[in-house]
Amino acid sequence: MTSFNRSTSRRLKKLTQIPSIWEGDRRPLSSSQTQPSESDESKGECILWVDGSQGIVRGMDVVSPELGPEAIVRTLMRAMEHPHSPAKPARPQRIVVKDREIQFYLRGVLQDLDIAIDYTPELPLIDELFRSFADILDSQIPDLPPQYAQILREKAFATWEAAPWEFLEEQQILSIEINKWDVGTIYASVMGMLGMEYGILFYRSEDSLKRFRADVLRDEESGQGLEEAFLKQDCLFLTFEQIDEDEDEDEDLAELPLSEIEPTFGNIHPLEGLRSVLYDEEALVVFVALESLLRFVRDYRHQLYEDDFPAINRRYRISLPHPDEDTKSVSVTVSTMPELAAELEEMAGFDISDEDDIDSTAFHSLRDDLIPEDSFLSLGVISWEMLESLRQEVHYHPADVINQVGDGLPVILIQTSRPKAKTVIEKIETAEGLKAICFNPGTDPFDGDRYDLGLLQTNNQELFLFGEFLDNDPIHVEARKKWNQRCKNTQGYCGLIISKGLTGASRGNPQLKDMMALFEARSLRPEDLGIGTLQLMPEMEFE
Repeated sequence: MTSFNRSTSRRLKKLTQIPSIWEGDRRPLSSSQTQPSESDESKGECILWVDGSQGIVRGMDVVSPELGPEAIVRTLMRAMEHPHSPAKPARPQRIVVKDREIQFYLRGVLQDLDIAIDYTPELPLIDELFRSFADILDSQIPDLPPQYAQILREKAFATWEAAPWEFLEEQQILSIEINKWDVGTIYASVMGMLGMEYGILFYRSEDSLKRFRADVLRDEESGQGLEEAFLKQDCLFLTFEQIDEDEDEDEDLAELPLSEIEPTFGNIHPLEGLRSVLYDEEALVVFVALESLLRFVRDYRHQLYEDDFPAINRRYRISLPHPDEDTKSVSVTVSTMPELAAELEEMAGFDISDEDDIDSTAFHSLRDDLIPEDSFLSLGVISWEMLESLRQEVHYHPADVINQVGDGLPVILIQTSRPKAKTVIEKIETAEGLKAICFNPGTDPFDGDRYDLGLLQTNNQELFLFGEFLDNDPIHVEARKKWNQRCKNTQGYCGLIISKGLTGASRGNPQLKDMMALFEARSLRPEDLGIGTLQLMPEMEFE
């Protein structure tokens, strides 16, 4: 058995011994009925040392259930040397406990301190304190109604795995018509495409959604009032966070395993503020909204990946958990809202089709002799820090002041050999520099394949083909979705990087030392370019 060293025993014996009887015990600190059983261990055990003669708590600790009997001694030492106010440092004449194992353990450890250790079947003062703790816990409102807690968490994790933020942008709103529990239609806004916050906001009105967007845009310009705008929302929410907040904050939540993700439900209202608690009817509304949203994105995932937000609506019958006699299910209609999405994009200034500095329709020809055939090509992004380094280290052709929002500048990377890279750079410079980057539809009338054609527009109005991508390639579809969102963040600015090192160790992953030129440009939509769908002709050229 572990015992005090001699110097500690001498120090404790110097404390004044008072004629008091102290009660000591160690018990689970959990509510008896209202708290989920899985939370008992996380709440730990409470160690209490109480002066029964004076009726005061001298020491208290909450510890892990796995800790051994040494924990109760550590709390006792603090109760003697550093007690809670108003108690003074002292050691008791007698200690009583209701656990035989604790009694025998303390007798061995405290044998040199002249303290009697006795057993009693009842500890009246500690019993009353623990009853008070239980009453407090029982009076606490759980984050989720107990009867809906498990099913809501299951729907939350199903939402995380469905990852609607991979193909739905925040302004691409889904209306969910419920018409139950005094709720008519709610409006779902999916967060996460920017890789910063993940979740879904369920607005109770279209007006609340629009007002919040307008307030945020106004306050971003002034730098004030963002918190007030946030608290003026009228919505229910589901958000996702990392369980261990001490981990690397720069790590994208989407890259973490499911075991490290924690869903949080709650409500925001201008008069209530934010609360991470759902009451019964709110829990049912969120359950129905999540279930119908999951079914909708399952049924129309491919269509929602398209560049244009399609007009779709679908009715679902949702069975309720714990149904009553009157209501066993509800009929729900989920619809996309393309007109609202366009309105929100216009509000945010995403529409660049009417920019005066882009002459979108004028071009002389479409050529495919700029990019070498064996080049490595990728759509990606470079961080803002990397952009500054590139501007200092390579041939740099600036565009304009770029709005540095999001995770970085969207770029097209072309990697080839050093001689061929120099040739590509010289050709672009001869064509008066790069003006714009665009993806335009193309078709092969012979086999029916549809393509997404990557085009470079130079300042002398020539168009160069840099890539042909199958329109239904899921990898390219996802890359294009991210490209579009990033270009919206930068208000239409993007870049082209020309790199060497195709046959070296950095093939497919060029480093800063391999990069030879950066051309900043504007991103155009197909309608901005105005050339329509291009067709593959027999001579194997798109026209």
